[in-house]
Amino acid sequence: MINNKKDIQKLIDSMTLEEKIAQMYQLPGQVYDFYSDRESGPVTGPEGLREYTQDLLFNVGSVLNITEASTARKIQKEYLEQNRLEIPLMFMFDIIHGHKTIFPIPLGAACSWNMNMIEESARVAAREGSVSGINVTFSPMADLVRDARWGRVMESPGEDPLLNARISAALVRGYQGSDPGAKHNLAACVKHFAAYGAAEAGRDYNTVDMSEYRLFNYYLQGYKAALDEGVKMVMTSFNTLNGVPATANKDLFCDLLRDKWDFQGTVISDWDAVSEMVYHGYSSDGSEAARQAVEAGVDIEMVSQEYVNNLTELIEEGVIKENKVDQAVERILNLKYELGLFADPFKFFDEQGEEKYHLCEEHRKKARRLAAESMVLLENNGILPLENNISSVTVVGPFADSGEILGEWSAVGRAEDTVTLKEGLKNQLSSKAELHVFSKIADLNKTQFGEIVSRVKESEATVLAVGEPQNWSGEANSRGRITLPEKQDRFIRRLVSALDEQESNLVMVLFNGRPLELEWYSENIPALLEAWYPGTEGGNAVADILLGRVNPSGKLTMSFPYSVGQMPLYYNRYSTGRPRGYEPGEEHYYSRYIDMPNEALYPFGYGLSYTTFDYQNFALEKNELTAGEEARVTGEILNSGDCKGQETVQLYIQDFEGSRVRPLKELKDYQKIELAAGERAEISFCITEEMLSYYCEGKYIVEEGEFAVFVGSSAHDLNECGTLYYKKS
Repeated sequence: MINNKKDIQKLIDSMTLEEKIAQMYQLPGQVYDFYSDRESGPVTGPEGLREYTQDLLFNVGSVLNITEASTARKIQKEYLEQNRLEIPLMFMFDIIHGHKTIFPIPLGAACSWNMNMIEESARVAAREGSVSGINVTFSPMADLVRDARWGRVMESPGEDPLLNARISAALVRGYQGSDPGAKHNLAACVKHFAAYGAAEAGRDYNTVDMSEYRLFNYYLQGYKAALDEGVKMVMTSFNTLNGVPATANKDLFCDLLRDKWDFQGTVISDWDAVSEMVYHGYSSDGSEAARQAVEAGVDIEMVSQEYVNNLTELIEEGVIKENKVDQAVERILNLKYELGLFADPFKFFDEQGEEKYHLCEEHRKKARRLAAESMVLLENNGILPLENNISSVTVVGPFADSGEILGEWSAVGRAEDTVTLKEGLKNQLSSKAELHVFSKIADLNKTQFGEIVSRVKESEATVLAVGEPQNWSGEANSRGRITLPEKQDRFIRRLVSALDEQESNLVMVLFNGRPLELEWYSENIPALLEAWYPGTEGGNAVADILLGRVNPSGKLTMSFPYSVGQMPLYYNRYSTGRPRGYEPGEEHYYSRYIDMPNEALYPFGYGLSYTTFDYQNFALEKNELTAGEEARVTGEILNSGDCKGQETVQLYIQDFEGSRVRPLKELKDYQKIELAAGERAEISFCITEEMLSYYCEGKYIVEEGEFAVFVGSSAHDLNECGTLYYKKS
């Protein structure tokens, strides 16, 4: 019996080498049924690539992708009956933005800038996942992203390191609480360490090559915040970093993660990542890959079998020491102990809990609230919100009545459990209002198109429900073009051309997993609403926004480009020696495009409301800051419109000069406030010495000099509050 962590060492001492190595292997869930059908001898894994012997099946440390309590209970029971030392299995799964109740994709949720709601979304996911037998979720994904071509931007908080850090910490709190082994909690796993979001050309699994300066000032902050919050596991990234695959990168895992950051938890590879080092050309064969990964501190190998096939021989030949394996196994068993699995291996299996919590009304309400708060109003000429007494609405497009609005990595969420846009509008429109829906818009003949045009002209409002198919974003779904699908674009342009300007009552609602090129639509469609993939309650949430039940308050956390040619695009870029932007007739030799602005079409932090907010009298209370002191910037926000609304007030600082070239501006803090029509609020930000620091040559420094301070509604709509001079004494 394991009563404390001291007992774990005794358990390790009683294990054979083969039993230890098996603990370092994660079995794919696709072969779970072999636990009950093992009489036929060795079994072959997916696509015939792997063998699973009985010894391996009943000694592995963890199983991946089992999502139901009854199945997990069956596996655990049979496993423990066969395991010599009765060491329980761990069950792990990618719960990214909900388990059965699906919340908005992470990029969408980030646009809420609401840490409490984001934390609560993870709390709901942990409750639903834990009763299904899941012990560990592979979330949060803390990869900073600046290139919308990359499919996995939908899993990221976006382009800013401060938001990345705060959201990563909030998710860890939501999953783990104060004790990952407590009822309805999960252990969290931050990923992908490190800098996976910087893959060249936005192509998944591709190379990353960057300076230490950029890595520490931007890309590492999200992971570090998760560690500071006590995350129990770290996953390696697929990419190479400066020529070394992350899965064998000692600089990352030994020097930084273990030594400098003192991470005591468990490290797991991503799917097949140990074997893939051979394809990188970094490892000569599987044996060398196993050695390199173990020496870098990777405790668990996911799916590929280089540890199982090679570690025994490597130890017997003296190539690696057995204590390396012992250290890994100790960390694995410590996690099982912290999860309470030694005390009760069946504690996470709760079939009644699945009935009670999965898709329950409370969880659906929370998903609906976060979905609505995540949506970003990009354009509005006054057509939104739609009138309460509106008599007719036409909905056109492939997402008009589709449940395929969950997004990739939606766990075990189902389209049939999802509220569609049609259903959401029907739930809220007057019973007398006419609702007409046209889901098919591709390859329309003249008669069919004419019918749609007639209906659009007769309706008070027309909603274009368009966007990317779900499988166009997510892992391995990188795109070289980030436009709407061609057939959708062709239909929209054809429809717009068929309407007189005064007849245009179009509202475009976008369902997508990445920033898209929207310049033409921004100029030709009266209103644009970015809904992302909003999740299980998506249709209700969109209807809440369109009909004014909820005032949109989302702010972009990733810049929307004029063109994919601007990628990578981000607001906090460095200044150049020729910094002028695009101006017609401007002198030629500046850092600019000749056919579009340098800036984003819709910048970081941008988002409209149904009301207006005036920024008034923002100024620094003092213009000097000495080491150890603080400075304040204060001002007022007035809701000058005619309805209640929320505004995210953003603080940016620019370091004018330093030992390294500094960004044009950096987000340093923000406050989300709610004001009634005509209400005024005083806003105050505290500027600390830490806000002025940056990483340079192995340490964080603050240099004497001038800093410009800005407050505003986006990275491009700012009020200068003054210049702050920092001096060390």
